[in-house]
Amino acid sequence: MRIIKKVTVPTGEIYVGQTIRGNLEFLTVGDYGKDANIKADFLGITRELNGVPNGKPMPLTEKWVVTISTQYGCSMGCKFCDVPKVGPGRNATAQDLREEIEWALGMHSEIKHTKRLNVHYARMGEPTWNRAVLENAAELHDIIRPQLGDSLIHPVVSTMMPKANGHLEGFLRDWVWLKNSAYEGNAGLQFSINSTSDGQRDYLFSGNALDLDKIAAIVDRLPMPKGRKYALNFALADDSVISGERLAQLFDTKKCMCKITPLHRTTSAEDNGIRTTGGYEQFTPYKAVEDDLKAHGFDVIVFVPSYDEDNGLITCGNAILSGKRPTCEYREEYPQLRVQPNV
Repeated sequence: MRIIKKVTVPTGEIYVGQTIRGNLEFLTVGDYGKDANIKADFLGITRELNGVPNGKPMPLTEKWVVTISTQYGCSMGCKFCDVPKVGPGRNATAQDLREEIEWALGMHSEIKHTKRLNVHYARMGEPTWNRAVLENAAELHDIIRPQLGDSLIHPVVSTMMPKANGHLEGFLRDWVWLKNSAYEGNAGLQFSINSTSDGQRDYLFSGNALDLDKIAAIVDRLPMPKGRKYALNFALADDSVISGERLAQLFDTKKCMCKITPLHRTTSAEDNGIRTTGGYEQFTPYKAVEDDLKAHGFDVIVFVPSYDEDNGLITCGNAILSGKRPTCEYREEYPQLRVQPNV
């Protein structure tokens, strides 16, 4: 892999790596910290989020987020995501995944340790199609040790639960084994739900995601999570149907928590008229949904990015390979680096 493009935005850097199979996009991000852009009553973070001001991320020595692509493009066709514009989903290899992480870390070789390294398999592609993700997660300590030593690692898989994937449940069982055993609970599993209406979900996911009851049946068969519960993620849109009652009938609140975010302002979301009006400035869009989910027994996290985070295209559903450019201040470089960083 060689780096053919680097885009620097206020909260991090987006890279395009070229391989013999095509181009992969991955990024490194500095986190604002949980006290800046989340509300989670169960964690004691109770103030309402009426907008998150642009700010300076924490040092990478405190928390470092690396988000990598598991596929070249994506075939899932979600109506709110720009990645399908890049092309069909073809699996990245185990070597590709390793090099994405090595490059992201090597670009900041001055960092020798971090209190927490999050590795998100969530830039381009649906990770459950690619079993190399499991191999990569199992090897993360060996991958980062030359640069970051014994830094704490927290890997996360986010999935929209594709109905055509006959190996989906097997992948999830293997991931949960990694979460519970290899990582002793310090790993995440997130399900993109977005709506409790199967008709609305069918539209949002272009008919490619399992119905909610089938997702619930799989989750019910998964072992009890160690550490953080499984996350049911809702990217909230103006017309989202989210019923705490139905969700609680389907999912065990001892196993699952809920996460609410605004629908990120991708080109696809804008073209399809899917938006969260006021979601970046006011808590109003989230309040009723949060109250309903909590009333039915769920722990709830509300996450709101700043404008710099969303305009910088580091949020989910974005891809500069789709042709979109940041709408905040940014710098684009074409380094054409040919030598692997010293990781």
